[in-house]
Amino acid sequence: MQPKARIMHLPVYQPGKPIEEVKRELGLTHVIKLASNENPFGCSPKAKEAIIANLDQANMYPDGASVDLKAALSALHGVEPDQIVFGAGSDEVILMIARAFLSPGDETIMADRTFPQYKHNAEIEGATVIEVPLKEGTHDLDAMLAAVTDKTKIIWVCNPNNPTSTIVTKDEVDAFLAKVPSSVMVVLDEAYVEYVVDERFPNGLELVKRYPNVVTLRTFSKAYGLASLRIGYGIGRPELIKSINQVREPFNTTLFAQVAALAAVQDQEFIARCREANAAGIAYLREQFDRLGLRSFPAHGNFVLVDVARDAKTVYEELLKKGVIVRGGHTASIGFPTMIRVTVGSEEQNRTFIEALTAVLEETAVAAE
Repeated sequence: MQPKARIMHLPVYQPGKPIEEVKRELGLTHVIKLASNENPFGCSPKAKEAIIANLDQANMYPDGASVDLKAALSALHGVEPDQIVFGAGSDEVILMIARAFLSPGDETIMADRTFPQYKHNAEIEGATVIEVPLKEGTHDLDAMLAAVTDKTKIIWVCNPNNPTSTIVTKDEVDAFLAKVPSSVMVVLDEAYVEYVVDERFPNGLELVKRYPNVVTLRTFSKAYGLASLRIGYGIGRPELIKSINQVREPFNTTLFAQVAALAAVQDQEFIARCREANAAGIAYLREQFDRLGLRSFPAHGNFVLVDVARDAKTVYEELLKKGVIVRGGHTASIGFPTMIRVTVGSEEQNRTFIEALTAVLEETAVAAE
C-alpha cells in the first residue's frame, strides 16, 4: 500500500524535547523547558476549577458547536458567533483552511521562515508554495504582494512571526491589504497577540471587519496556558467561516478544552499579568544578549531569536547538558543555523538560561581555539 505521492517528502513535525526525556537521557534531576513557547505561569486558576467541575462528564460528547465559548468570544471580540470557527489548536484551523480552499494547481504565499504548518498543509492539498524571504527577520509584504498571480488563493502572515518574534505594523498591513485582490484570502495568524505591547501592532479583528478576505487566527495554547488541551479558533466573515466549518470534524474540541477556555476568557487579569511579566522578561533577555555581544531580533511574542554566532546545534546540545531545553535554529522548522529560539520564562528560568548560555559560549569559544 502506498500513500499519496505528494506527501512522501513531507517532514514529520518535531516538537521540543520533553523534560522527562531529557532527564532520562542525560541523568539530570532538574530541567527547564524554554523550547515550545508555553506559558511559564501555567493557566488561570479558574480554568483548572472548570476542568475539575466537569470531570464527571468525561463519558459525554462535547458540544460540537462550542456554543457557550463562542458566545463569550463573540462578546470579548465584538464579532458575531457565526464568524468564529474552533479547532484543536489554531494549527487545526490552518489545516481546515487549506483543506477548504486549496487544490492542486493553486498557489499560496508565505514567508520562507515562518510557522511550518502553512507549508505542510498546503503541500498536502497539492498547492504550489511560494516562499518569500524575510527582510531583517520580518515579513516583506511588498515582495509578497509582488508574488501574487491569478493562481494565488491564500497569503499567510504570522504576526508576531514564529520563529523571529518580529511584527509587521498597522500601517504596513493596511497598505498591503488595500492592494491584495479581493479574491485572495489573507490569513493573519495572531497566536501571540496577547503578548504584544507595541502600539503599532495592527488589530486583526478590525481588519476582519474592513476586509472580507481576511481571517485571523487565535489560540489558547500560548498566553492562556492551555496548550495541552488543544483549542484555538479563527475569525472571519460568516461566508468564509461556513466554508471552513464544512470540513471541520465533528467534536473536534473536547469538553474540558471548551470549559477551561471559557473560564480563561473570563480572567483577563491573568492575561494582563502574564503580558507584563513577559515584557519584563524580554527586556532582561535582550539586555543580557547585548552584554554577551549577541544580536537578537526585536521580540513581540513570548520568545526571542538570538544569534549565538556559532553552530546552533552545538549550543543547543550543550545547553541540554546543563538542563535547559531551547529550540535550535539548525532545525528545518527554524532555519537559522547560528541562532537559537528561547521562550521567555519566569525570572528564575530566565536567569538560569542566561547563566547556562554564558557558560556554553565560554566553553565553545575555548574549544574553537
